Formats: sequence, C-alpha cells, structure tokens
Amino acid sequence: MYINGAWIQSSRTFPVFNPANGEQIGAVVDGDRGDACTAIAAAAAALPAWSALTAYERSDKLYSAHRLMLERRPQLAQLMTREQGKPLKAALNEVKYAADFLLWFAEEAKRVYGRTIPSSRSDQRFLVHRQPVGVVAAITPWNYPVSMLTRKLAPALAAGCTVVLKPAEATPLCAVAVFEILHEVGIPAGVVNLVTAADPAPIGEEFCTNPAVRKLTFTGSTAVGKQLAQAAAPQLKRVSMELGGHAPFIVFDDADPLHAARGVALVKFLNTGQACISPNRIFVQRNILAPFLQTLQERIGKLQAGDGMDPATSIGPLVNQAAVDKVDRQVRNALDMGATLHAGGRRLLEGGLDRGFFYAPTLLSGVSPGMLIYREETFGPVAAVIAFDEEAEVLAMANDTSYGLAAYVYTGNLSRAMRSFESLQFGIIGINDINPTSAAAPFGGMKESGLGREGAREGIEEYLETKLGGFSI
Repeated sequence: MYINGAWIQSSRTFPVFNPANGEQIGAVVDGDRGDACTAIAAAAAALPAWSALTAYERSDKLYSAHRLMLERRPQLAQLMTREQGKPLKAALNEVKYAADFLLWFAEEAKRVYGRTIPSSRSDQRFLVHRQPVGVVAAITPWNYPVSMLTRKLAPALAAGCTVVLKPAEATPLCAVAVFEILHEVGIPAGVVNLVTAADPAPIGEEFCTNPAVRKLTFTGSTAVGKQLAQAAAPQLKRVSMELGGHAPFIVFDDADPLHAARGVALVKFLNTGQACISPNRIFVQRNILAPFLQTLQERIGKLQAGDGMDPATSIGPLVNQAAVDKVDRQVRNALDMGATLHAGGRRLLEGGLDRGFFYAPTLLSGVSPGMLIYREETFGPVAAVIAFDEEAEVLAMANDTSYGLAAYVYTGNLSRAMRSFESLQFGIIGINDINPTSAAAPFGGMKESGLGREGAREGIEEYLETKLGGFSI
C-alpha cells in the first residue's frame, strides 16, 4: 500500500493471478479498515497545502506523470496483460488512453474559472469562486485497471483534492505501478494514497462513513453502486457513479450490413466483452439480417483466444470462474428458450486454455425479451442479435431497460440518425461510430447506469464546490 508518501509493507498479503493460466504473478498487502482510516487522515492533513498550490503547480505534476506513463507504456501494458488478461495491443492502447486523462486534466487545472454577477444594489458585488470538494475516496474496477485510475485521480488532483484509492482486488499490481509514477514525479505525501484489500467491503464502509471523506467516486456494478450511495447518503457525501450498461446496437437497413457487422465484431469482443459500453443487444432490421449474421459469424471465426502476450491472440480470458459461469448461464438460457447458435456457446478447454477462464466468442440470433441475456448485462463475449421491422419499434426496445450508459446506431439517413440520438435514453451515443469516447469527451450514463460524468470539462466539475461571496462596499 501507499499511504502518506510511503510504501507500506505487511505480512498480511493476498495473491494476484494471471486469468489466462492461473499462475500467481505477485502478492500485495491485504489492507483493512484501519488502513483506510489512516489513509483518509493522511489525505485530510495534506489537503490544505495541496489545494493552496497554484493551478499551474498542480498542472505541472500531472504533465510529469503523463510523460512518465508514456515512457513506461511497454512495461505497464505487459503487466496489465499478465494481470487482467487483455491482448498486449489492447493493453498498450489502454495505457495511452490512461495517459490522455493526465494530459487533459493537466490542462483543465488551469481553466477552473469563477465569475462575477451584477447586483441590483450599487453597494454590493457578487463573486463566485470554485474550490476543491475535499478528500476524495475512489474505487476502481478490474476491466480497465490503469485508465479507470487516471480518469478519477487526474481531475481530483487538478481540482486541488486529495485522494484515497482502492483498486479492484483482481488487479492491484497495475494500481501499484500507477502510484509508483505519482510518487516519482513528486506528488506530495498524503495527496494520493493507495489501499489494497482482498475484501473490499470494510474499505467501502470506511469510505462511506468517515466524515473526512467529502466525495465518493466509484466505477463498477449497479448493485454495488447503489449500496455505496445508500451508505454515503446519511452524510450527504457527493457521489459520482459509473455503473453497469446494457448497450443496444441498432443497425438500420439503410446502413451497409457488412460494415456494421465488422463494427459490432470490433466493439463487442473488445476486452472479451468486459466493458460497460459493450453492445449487449444487437438489433438488426430484418431485411438485412442474413448478410449481417453471415459477416459477423465470419469475423468471429477469425478470433483467436489465448494468452494476451501471444501476438496472435485477439481475445483474452474472462476475469474469473464466476464470469464464465454467468456467460454460460445466459447462453444456455437463450438456447433453451429458442435462440439459434451460430458460433461458440461453450467454455474453451483445448490447447491449455483449461488453465484459464476462456469462453468461445459466441453468436446468437432469435434472441427475445424473455431471455436472461436480453435483460442482464453479459460482460462477456456473446453477441445477441434481435431482428426488428420499424424504427419506432426498435427505439422502444432499445430504451426498455433500467440501464442507460451507451448505445450505437448505424444508419445512412441523417434525419434518422438525429431522431435516434434524441430518442435513445443513454448518456453516450455512437452514430456510425464504435468508439465514442475520449479524455476530452464526457463519459457517463442515465437511469441506473450512474451519476455524473468523467472526462471533458464536466469531469473536473465533479470535484469542485461553488462558493458565493456577497460583498458590501
């Protein structure tokens, strides 16, 4: 762990495994609630001095971290592939994305503006000032174990907040590597703190109940996000939540079905489907369904599962056995209820893959609303295809979910694209675009997919309070 500027060692540790082969690749300190309390106290003590620095001084630290992260991109990517499982090329892309947040918020630190407001009284002046919310507690997921850290740390630090972060128990080594960078660029003691733990519950409880914590930011499942928000509510802590998704991918018949199928294949099987913006329900207009399915099946057939360190690997393992079981349960349920299997549909065991958590890239058609996969987030490599006939019908089906994170639309009709963009109840819409994300763009969902936004100008707003001064002169 990293608390108050020092690396903390302990005989209490827990192991970290490679999901591709089950081998132990390391161990980290198994922190407890007391460690979280100590880290929060360190962050609170460091807050006055850090927030008093000029925006330019805080910005300089983030610029330095950006440069060092890019220098260590190969090493960070290799560690990520071994710890999280994604192919090395994808890991390299993620490190670049993570560094982008450091760069973006190094710039946004200098653009935290206040304003003056005219008064109806000649002897009065109004001054609006922005200041850091205070100590931030951050909880990050395993599926993007570097970029999800910087997406929270960078805006918090830029705003003048101090932070205590608990990474996912499956990927703590990546978090340690990020904090090594922050330590080396000279972030002052107590400004950033890292608490690793095999059991996240006590740490989360301390984050939610400790009065020194003024904001909680979490990325993870909707169920856990609700629990954290409820626990934080008695103190009216500010919370931002980036939660689950159940993204629709709509392909209208005025789009090229072959191009759309290639797009689906790229985004659906990215990170083995373990992304909150991964398409879960793929709606295809009925008269182009056949060529779409044929192309998608061909693309799936070219995917090669394996260890991400192998350059030939295009799809890695799932995170653990529970993830394999969930995916297989959804597939079995869909087949039992009449879906058609075109590819995959089983755990991969041959060629040494039995040592890891591999599930074959899977294509289902004939998916219907009564099936689990139609309602539940899959978080796995299963493309579930549903045929539709009319625009109004598909927009209603797409919105028929409690989630509201991302959605995708392929169409060649500008009017239809605008109608879809305005009608879909999701925070991020990709129109003929499978990657509608960037450090410069706001990321977040509606309904039960979360609260607040990360990235862009909105990202730093989450860590700022608004203070009004009324001056009588």
